[in-house]
Amino acid sequence: MSKIQIHMWDPSEDLDTPEQIAYYLEAALEDGDSQVIAAVLGDIAKSKGMSAIAEKTGLGRESLYKSLSESGNPEFATVLKVVNALGLRLTAIPIDSERAA
Repeated sequence: MSKIQIHMWDPSEDLDTPEQIAYYLEAALEDGDSQVIAAVLGDIAKSKGMSAIAEKTGLGRESLYKSLSESGNPEFATVLKVVNALGLRLTAIPIDSERAA
């Protein structure tokens, strides 16, 4: 009997297009959990190369890994720098009146 090998899925390996990246971040933003958003930004940054993102943001690579992890808690300024370095833009849309009530 052969053994089945299992490994953890790394989303950063499958984020190939700007559309995939935008949809992935959009889903995290819709979830609304700040830790999920930070982790998703970390996945996206890894897909683009954390060193390159660190250089573009002026932040340390190690501190980006730490703050953009599931247990991270990045400052909003860090989030904005990373989003900008990724070539993305955060936008706001109104919540429909049924969900807001």
